[in-house]
Formats: sequence, structure tokens, C-alpha cells
Amino acid sequence: MSSESEADSAGEAPLAALPGVLPEALGAELVAFRRDLHMHPELGNQEFRTTAAIKARLEKAGLKPRVLAVGTGLVCDIGVPDGGRVDGAPMIALRADIDALPIPDVKAECPYRSTVPDRAHACGHDVHTTVVLGAGLVLAELHRQGRLPRPVRLVFQPAEEVLPGGAADAIDCGVLEGVGRMIAVHCDPRVDAGKVGLRNGAITSACDRLEIALDGPGGHTARPHLTTDLVTAVARVVTDVPALVGRRVDTRAGLAVTWGRIESGHAPNVIPQHAELSGTVRCLDIDAWRQAPDMVVAAIDEVANLHGAKSEINYVRGVPPVVNDAAVTDLLRDAQVARRGEESVESTEQSLGGEDFSWYLEQVPGAMARLGVRPPGERTVRDLHQGDFDVDEAAIKVGVELFTAAVLLDAANRTA
Repeated sequence: MSSESEADSAGEAPLAALPGVLPEALGAELVAFRRDLHMHPELGNQEFRTTAAIKARLEKAGLKPRVLAVGTGLVCDIGVPDGGRVDGAPMIALRADIDALPIPDVKAECPYRSTVPDRAHACGHDVHTTVVLGAGLVLAELHRQGRLPRPVRLVFQPAEEVLPGGAADAIDCGVLEGVGRMIAVHCDPRVDAGKVGLRNGAITSACDRLEIALDGPGGHTARPHLTTDLVTAVARVVTDVPALVGRRVDTRAGLAVTWGRIESGHAPNVIPQHAELSGTVRCLDIDAWRQAPDMVVAAIDEVANLHGAKSEINYVRGVPPVVNDAAVTDLLRDAQVARRGEESVESTEQSLGGEDFSWYLEQVPGAMARLGVRPPGERTVRDLHQGDFDVDEAAIKVGVELFTAAVLLDAANRTA
């Protein structure tokens, strides 16, 4: 395998001293693999083509991936005997999410834009998948050479975008059996390619979903005083509920109710009988998140009752925050520094986005890193979940080598 130039930081060992550098030919293959996934996005629990593509490449490398019992997604062990028994310390697992989003790809002149209408890899899961696949192929080669100290597990998880997340199903399928630590990356368009963002403690937020129906007798807009003015009631729920909730919890908890959909009425002179709205509840603090359902439902009922509307509320529990373990975060930091030097690591803030990687970390220590995907020098403000989302594909090599270094350093630390 190829090596790279010496580490930038004084006192660091040369990069060649740590195996697992991505070969150039495999790097080019991984870029092509990522582009293929990008062209063929699949929604949560429908990732059949994606699952088949990952499985075929792992099998080509002599590995034995297993499709999860839910029908999509895979788990693959490297360095585990055919009997499946792992002796000694628990494995470290690398996790990727494989699903896409139900939004159109609007990258007009991109040769690998989505070929599926209203479907796009606009959150970077195609990159996450490719990074874990690439790391698995590099680690499999090290195992073949007798240079992989301990077994490793690859987890390709479906349905991350579907609350409460496919992680719970993957756990039920046994992906954490024999696992002692778990690591992941998430694309960050605010961080330059070549760098990663790290944070001890909570790095994402809790995220729940709200679905509300309001009903009233309806009537003529000339006589709102004789009926329930349902549109006004909906408008007050939209504006008043977030304000009420914000005054019933410590503001440092970062509890936010935000609406994404409102539907009501069909004619300008008819007060409707039915209205629907939906949105999300996000929270930085896990204790406040546990209190959120009762607080939010009470606030909705208060406002609806004040305007004479009957409310039906479906509060869908989502995911808790991803809370990075300090020791595993340090492992990722050491791995990135070993590959690319101190300047390639930056601190990252806690995001209000949700991520079902949190369910794994409820059971085993682990950490998620923000993988920089912004072309260096670009200062355009971009975000996830937008139809023109794309990445600097140099990030793939960074992610692969971050994971391989973390696996090797973890093994070295446990045998030191």
C-alpha cells in the first residue's frame, strides 16, 4: 500500500508508520461507487439496489456480508473466524447510513445527478456508505496480510431519515453483539474537505415529529362569530405554541417547535371544518427532551381550546441527542492527527439536527465526527437537505483513512 508525506505536527510519527492509507486505484473506484449511489438514491427501508451493490463489492473482496433481517442494510465482520466467535476485547464497529431523501436533485449540469424523480442523496449518506465500504476494503487487505490486530464490524444501516430511525431495527438484528465501541462520520458542508470537526458530549440534538388535526363546525366567513374560526385557530397554534413552550423550559435547553406543513380550506369565503399541521420538536438537552411531549401537547390543547377547536395530536417520539464519548472522541482526534496533522481537526458546535446514531450510543460508547466536504476556499454558505447538495470527493479518502487509523490505534491502545 502507498504511503504519504510525513506528519505536519512536530514529534508525530511518519504516516507510513501507520498502515491503512487508501491506494490511489481504490480511491478512484470509491469515487465511482459514490457517484453510482448518488445517481440511484433509495428511500428508507427501500434500499434494495444500494444493499446489493455494497454486498457485491464486499463479497468480491472475499468478505461475507449479511443482509439485515429487515430486508435492507448489511453487517459485515472482518477478521472474525468462520464460526463467528470473537475472543478477547469487543470489536470496534464502523457505521454508515444508506438511505436518501424524498426531494428532487436540482444540480442542473452534474453528470451524476439523481436519475430518480424526487429522490436525492442530499444529506451525504452516499459518502458515508462509500467511506465505510472503503475502510472495510482497506482493513480486509490488512487482515489478509496479517496486519489487522483485532476484528472489525461494518454496519450499513437503512432508514436513518425515517423517525425513530433504522438504528433501532439494526440493533434488534444484533449488530451490536460483540461490539465495544462504534464510530461514524456525518458530512458537514461548513467544514473544508481534508478536515474533521469533533466535539465531546452532545453533538446533535433530540428530534421528534408532531402531527396535529384541528376540527370545528365550519361556516361562512361573513359570520365567524357563529362558528369556530378554524384558520385563525391554526394560525394561533403556529405562532403561540412555540412561544408558550419556550417559556416553560430553561432556555438553555434549546427546545424549539418548528412547523413544516399547514393545510386547511378550499374556498376564500368558507371557514373550513378541518385543518392539519405538522412539524418537529428539537432539543439540545436530553432532560428537557424527556419532558417535551407533555409540555408541547399541553400548549397545543390550551391554544386550540381557547379558540374553540377540537385537537387531535400525534406526538411521534424520534431520537435523543448523539452524545460522544470522550475517550472515543479522543481516539478519532488522534487518528485524524496521525493522518493529517493538528490543523486538520477543528471543534464543532452542537447541531439542532437529529441523528439516529444516538440509539447505538445509548448501549455502547462511541463518537461521530463531522466530515468536511466543502471545497477548500469556497465560502458559499451551504446546508444539508437541499436539492443542490454535493461534496468535494476528496472527503472520501479523508474518511476512509480516519476510520482505518482509528481502528488500528484502538487496537494498539487496548493491547498497550
